[in-house]
Amino acid sequence: MALDIKQFINTAGMLKDLRSFNFSVYGKWFGYINIILCIALGVANLFHVNGVIAFGIVSIVQGLIILFIEIPFLLKICPLSNNFIEFISRFETNGYRALFYLGMAIIQYCSIILMATSLIVVAIGLTISAASYAVAYTKHQEFQNTNIIKNPTDADFPREAVIREMV
Repeated sequence: MALDIKQFINTAGMLKDLRSFNFSVYGKWFGYINIILCIALGVANLFHVNGVIAFGIVSIVQGLIILFIEIPFLLKICPLSNNFIEFISRFETNGYRALFYLGMAIIQYCSIILMATSLIVVAIGLTISAASYAVAYTKHQEFQNTNIIKNPTDADFPREAVIREMV
């Protein structure tokens, strides 16, 4: 039996989250997607010969900020300044996250003024996250975390036999 990444994914928890209709979970999932989009498409747009380069750099920075917002565990293990940690901790509610994502989407929509590039996808992804968090805020839904990766204390988490086979 080979080690498979699917063994570590909490599919039951993900299905439960989908059925919950809690839009803060959807916003968080799109936030994870936005991390990848911001960094990948930001790097891809660094190769233009006009001002879009600045928006590519901003997109990379946005991806890193979203990384720390959506995965707060990183704030504890990475050496960061207290000002940055305080800034990130402001976005603990659905309303503030909706405003944050909306502001970042507006910045990326401004890149269209210079040239229509793949940064439009980043702007649309940020808008979807903003809309999800805004719906959660207007419906007064609790801010909820999601567990995509299985907890090591779960009964079906891969144990020593799988690790032995890897070695």
